[in-house]
Amino acid sequence: MIPFFPPDLFEPDRGTLLEALFELGTGEQQKFILGDRTAEFEAAIARSTGARYTVACSSGTGGLELCIAALGLGPGDEVIVPAFCCQPVASCVVNAGATPVFVDVDPWTMVLDPDAVEAAITPRTRAIMAAHVFSIMADMPRLQAISRRHGLTLIEDSAVAQGAVLDDVPAGRWGDLGVYSFFQVKAMGSAGEGGMVLTEDETLANAVRMHRNHGQDGKTRFLHHVIGQNKRFDEIIAAFQLARLDGFEERLERRARIADYYTDRFAKLSDKGILAPPPGRNGRCYYVYSLLVDRRQDLRAWLTEREIGTHVYYPVPLPEQPAFAAWAGDGAWPRARSVSDRNLAIPIWPHLSDAQVEYIADSVCEFVS
Repeated sequence: MIPFFPPDLFEPDRGTLLEALFELGTGEQQKFILGDRTAEFEAAIARSTGARYTVACSSGTGGLELCIAALGLGPGDEVIVPAFCCQPVASCVVNAGATPVFVDVDPWTMVLDPDAVEAAITPRTRAIMAAHVFSIMADMPRLQAISRRHGLTLIEDSAVAQGAVLDDVPAGRWGDLGVYSFFQVKAMGSAGEGGMVLTEDETLANAVRMHRNHGQDGKTRFLHHVIGQNKRFDEIIAAFQLARLDGFEERLERRARIADYYTDRFAKLSDKGILAPPPGRNGRCYYVYSLLVDRRQDLRAWLTEREIGTHVYYPVPLPEQPAFAAWAGDGAWPRARSVSDRNLAIPIWPHLSDAQVEYIADSVCEFVS
């Protein structure tokens, strides 16, 4: 069996986690939240990305919510979000009392369509939520230009794109605020949850820090400057992540080599109903390798018979979800619906052997033949 996600993802890191837990539990100063390791991890991400300010938080979703809070968005404000994406890009807007405005995506890359974004801007629009999906970064140069032309804030959901680079600018640095996720199956991965907010704006960085810790500024305890939240970062996770930084580039490169092999093998399948992601790395982070398949259920069953795990992402577009019915209106998102109906992800975790990768590609090719 080749699972979609490996069951022993962190087996090589078991000793690191136990060592961090033991050290924190037996030290003279037992500080388990927002301590020295958190500060060290924030500094490490700042060095690796060139970001001026980095703020560690409880999760990628928490990071998005902190961005919304730091911007003061609320009732009467609109935030443009992709119709095909993970639920938090819209829920963080709704939870703040603001209005998500769903726009369609590109039918091949599955990320925000800049033309659709610009057409959706109204006098109430305050921000654009750009989200990278699977291995593809959104068109950040165009979205950045649109946001600046209209005086909007650009929030960059880079939850799946840590390590990706576009035009020499790392993912997470294109927006006024960027967010990483360290959920355990992401490319960076954590032994639990974790996130990071990146920004070049000192005022926004300070606001994010206060909102993550009940509105305190970190200088005077129990003095609350804003109505904040509890989205703090654990020291155990920080210690684990600092160790995981070693080898991160090698793991990304292994994912990219697997993706290159898949793309080369699947290049001639587009006329047979299987479309691979656009070729070319362009500094991508291959968190997921997702095909667009006309006969998805048939291919999925075929691969299951051959003991190959697969995954379908977001089978219901966000505006069609019951949770967002009140904000969907009369809109239509045909490309998001098409992508939801056709995407099928195959394994790409870095510990796959060459033989396993070849077997997966052979099985896909055999399906169409």
